[in-house]
Amino acid sequence: MIHATTDSNATFIVTTEEKRIDTSVPSSQIRYLFKLTNDMSENVVYAYGQGQSVNDRYTKVEILSGANSVYTGTVNFSPSGYWTYEIFEVSWQGSSVVLSDTTAPKTETEVLTPVANTKGVVKGSIEKGKLNVAEASGSEEVQYTEHSAPTGTNYIYVS
Repeated sequence: MIHATTDSNATFIVTTEEKRIDTSVPSSQIRYLFKLTNDMSENVVYAYGQGQSVNDRYTKVEILSGANSVYTGTVNFSPSGYWTYEIFEVSWQGSSVVLSDTTAPKTETEVLTPVANTKGVVKGSIEKGKLNVAEASGSEEVQYTEHSAPTGTNYIYVS
């Protein structure tokens, strides 16, 4: 389970290389499309992971906090609570990866036409899990106020 807060970036450390589908291209030509579904509202948001760092055993990638934007990898994690995430592998056959509406699919089902080496292709789902998004400190929906203990004697009168 991945943990995050509503006002900060979510860091995902996931195993992607051992589950990789398109092994014909280097890892620099792979990007990860996240499908995030809020378990309570069932709102679905897509975002490409940012700051991707691929290692032999794991990949570290971030989803940024902010207004929803697929290509900049920003997501508004409101309302807080449990989210389901699914990660899709998107590969490019060309030498460079550009995340834009004409070169990268927005969802796992979108196919960009005409087909070209400069356009990403969704290869499939490689990981699925839970994301627990907590409210930012001080902005919780339920807040308690602690009062100091009284200094005198309290009396309760029953009528």
